[in-house]
Amino acid sequence: MGLFSQSCVGGAQAQPLAQASGTEVRMAQAVLPDDVPPPRRRPQTRLRVTPYYIPDGVYPRYNPGPDAVRECNATYVQEFRPSGTVIVPHMSCYWRRG
Repeated sequence: MGLFSQSCVGGAQAQPLAQASGTEVRMAQAVLPDDVPPPRRRPQTRLRVTPYYIPDGVYPRYNPGPDAVRECNATYVQEFRPSGTVIVPHMSCYWRRG
């Protein structure tokens, strides 16, 4: 509250100063020396991406454990092709604990 009352009282005193400075117009300009080079742009950092394993065609890649055994079931299934029905071998494998 005290700030508002001081600005209202002091407003009458500040008015003649504002009128006196209103007759003169000044333009502000930034002065830059000519010998300053433009700022340098750093090249973007390039990251090298390397796989943590050697790809060998096995998907999905996981470690089944030290005592795992691979179980495979092989059967013959019918496939219906445009040339006719054929019987082809089909194998499905999974890992189990040994």
